[in-house]
Amino acid sequence: MNNCIFCKIINKEIPSKIVYEDDKVIAFHDVNPAAPIHILVIPKKHIETLLDVSEEDSNLIAYIFQIINKIAKQEGFAEKGFRVIANCGEDAGQEVKHIHFHVLAGKKLGDKIVE
Repeated sequence: MNNCIFCKIINKEIPSKIVYEDDKVIAFHDVNPAAPIHILVIPKKHIETLLDVSEEDSNLIAYIFQIINKIAKQEGFAEKGFRVIANCGEDAGQEVKHIHFHVLAGKKLGDKIVE
């Protein structure tokens, strides 16, 4: 995974504005935000796409959603609401082949998911 930008962020080879980190997950602000608050939450384990999530990874995925809830409360947008998006594959807009969850908040998000 030498060329994976997210693995480089995990390894601190590329700086990022981290909002949460532990031994399983890292979360940081997206450099090209699609909303006033746009945080990426990723597992430290390299998994390319959602199609590559194994049965043994199911606890990790559940844990990621627990961390998303924690971040929403910590960053102060839990009460107003937020959106979580995971893209899988090229047609869905997955640009980095390392699963990640976009957490969008900070404004009223429209009903339209795709522009």
